[in-house]
Amino acid sequence: MQDGRRSLGTQGELIAVRALQKAGLRIVERNWRCRAGELDIIAEERAPDFSRGAPDSRWLVVVEVRTRRGRAFGSALQAFTRRKQKKLRDLATMYVQEKKWPGPWRIDAVAVQMDRSGRLISVEHIRHAVTG
Repeated sequence: MQDGRRSLGTQGELIAVRALQKAGLRIVERNWRCRAGELDIIAEERAPDFSRGAPDSRWLVVVEVRTRRGRAFGSALQAFTRRKQKKLRDLATMYVQEKKWPGPWRIDAVAVQMDRSGRLISVEHIRHAVTG
């Protein structure tokens, strides 16, 4: 990856971490890697698990961060393609199996949009961004 893109990605991840912490999530791990790819952020959150009827569960939250400067290549939200979502499902499943996570888990997305000069425009946290 080019240094500029790497720097932008790192900056976006730092912004995402702050937004997630502000929303009450606890960061567990960053940049988890395996032979198939990388997960940006792993966090935990206490929330209801309606599928199991549990009013208060500890959720594992896999977070993908997309950062864009300008809109020449689309917005940060547009970067969550079907192909990327499938890869995230596969990687998250590998993580859950490796860690033997017993509880509920989900995949969230954080879209960090900046203007062309690098000034932050928006940070959007989408819970359950990837399903199925």
